[in-house]
Amino acid sequence: MIEKNEMPLIFSHVAAQGKPRHMKAEIAGCPFCDYAEKENILAKEGEFLWIKNKYPTLNDTSQTLIIESKAHNSDISTYTKEENRHLIQFALKCWKQMKNDSRYQSVLFYKNHGPLSGGSLKHPHMQIVGLENLDGESQIQKETFEGVLVLEYKNISVTLSKYPTMGFLEINLLAERDENTELFADYLQQLVCYVLQRYFQGRCDSFNLFFFEREGKLIAKVVPRFIDSPYFVGYRLSQTFSDDHLSKLGGELKAFLTLNETEKNPMN
Repeated sequence: MIEKNEMPLIFSHVAAQGKPRHMKAEIAGCPFCDYAEKENILAKEGEFLWIKNKYPTLNDTSQTLIIESKAHNSDISTYTKEENRHLIQFALKCWKQMKNDSRYQSVLFYKNHGPLSGGSLKHPHMQIVGLENLDGESQIQKETFEGVLVLEYKNISVTLSKYPTMGFLEINLLAERDENTELFADYLQQLVCYVLQRYFQGRCDSFNLFFFEREGKLIAKVVPRFIDSPYFVGYRLSQTFSDDHLSKLGGELKAFLTLNETEKNPMN
């Protein structure tokens, strides 16, 4: 018997009609470049906007978006350190506000980037989705945040999942909740830079970013995206690399953070 929290989200094809799709680089027609629907704005801070999703395609949910910037072709890897810090602080504040709303059983906070990420708009944005009847994290096991330790610094740790949710590589950034979100944001920016610039010889152009709160920890999971594995699509079987290869990737990632220490790494 399928448990309640294993039931699928119901997609509304009617609500999806007319939804814009600009995952490529086109700026013309992008609804986020100069956002004009003031009635849908939930919060504003500088260029950051927290808005209601004009095309709520999932039943029994409240779908919202954070527009990160007015610059259509920007992303976390191109923001200045201060811009990225302010973005993460703003986004975490919006997520917390929605999590405190008793209407929702759970609130999902994530980001799509690139053509293989599952997103439809290229313009940089994040999504915060309140689920009225489901615990959206019920099938996420704590082991997915554990694995090969890349580094520990102050209240921050970075691991590579040995038991990924989907695979192959899933990078976890863990910090004490409500402590030093600036350092958390700095490391997150560097992990995104690694995925887009160094991982898979720089041929990865897509990633997902997921946020969690578990056992007093604030967690971000960075997942490089490629074509989905048929083992996962057909059988829900995740895949990962051998321990030796994960350790090799961990060393490469740690070296990348060290090499970027002078300009961007938060340890300088």
